[in-house]
Amino acid sequence: MDRLEEMRVFVRIVERRSFTQAADDLQLPRATVTNAIQRLETRLGARLLERTTRQVSPTLDGDSYYQRCLRLLADMEEAEESFRNTTPKGLLRVNLQGTLARNFVVPALPAFLQRYPGIELHIGEGDRLVDLVREGVDCVLRAGTLQDSSMVGRRVANLEQITCASPAYLAQFGVPADLQALARHRAVNYLSTATGRALPLEFMVDGKLQTLNLPGSVSVTGADVYTASAIAGLGLVQVPRYRVTAELAAGSLQQVLPELPPPALPVSVLYPQSRQLSARVRLFADWLQALFASSKP
Repeated sequence: MDRLEEMRVFVRIVERRSFTQAADDLQLPRATVTNAIQRLETRLGARLLERTTRQVSPTLDGDSYYQRCLRLLADMEEAEESFRNTTPKGLLRVNLQGTLARNFVVPALPAFLQRYPGIELHIGEGDRLVDLVREGVDCVLRAGTLQDSSMVGRRVANLEQITCASPAYLAQFGVPADLQALARHRAVNYLSTATGRALPLEFMVDGKLQTLNLPGSVSVTGADVYTASAIAGLGLVQVPRYRVTAELAAGSLQQVLPELPPPALPVSVLYPQSRQLSARVRLFADWLQALFASSKP
């Protein structure tokens, strides 16, 4: 194992906080990983890692060396990619928001993998902003405004959103003609995973954003149950149009206040600020941007 490979092993151990998980990620025997770190620490004359029974963490020297390794490895990969006339290859770990994955990304993956046969994808699903470094993820695809300053976001789409409710709900509470009429209405409240509070309904009025909090009997944290609650007649919801196209066509949901739409929902590829954008992540982000543009959601 050469010095660059030892750096890769060290970086993965720091990120995963585990020799075993790093070995699994790199598809190396645990003993090979352990020996690589022993050689590295001996050559540098410094202790880089603190080992406990529960986890591994970098020492002060280790953290400094980790930051330098990140820059060196990223620079090397970028330099090689600029001279290599080959398609990118290797493992790409991504985490996708569920409805975006099911409606857009996964159906198009066969074409992506046929075009880039050297790339192997590991896909996780979730709505939360995972700790990319600790969980060994290269990038995530999320809808919504970027809140975490430690992440770098590249916008790949803006999704049209609508306000809607079930016919049964509207028969009971009436079809609102303006924002003032919403005073007697209820909402299915979507809870922020960051704050735990209900997100307000949002409306664009003469080019300006207005927000409104409505009471509701049900609060949710997932996109699917949010839509299902609206279909069940539990209140108003605001969702990307693509998510309820079938329900609108079938009549189980009805759009309201179309002249006062919610702002478009940004969709972004996010990756750690501490890392340069790798060729594989850049390629995947380019592909996602083209995919959403062609889909016109």
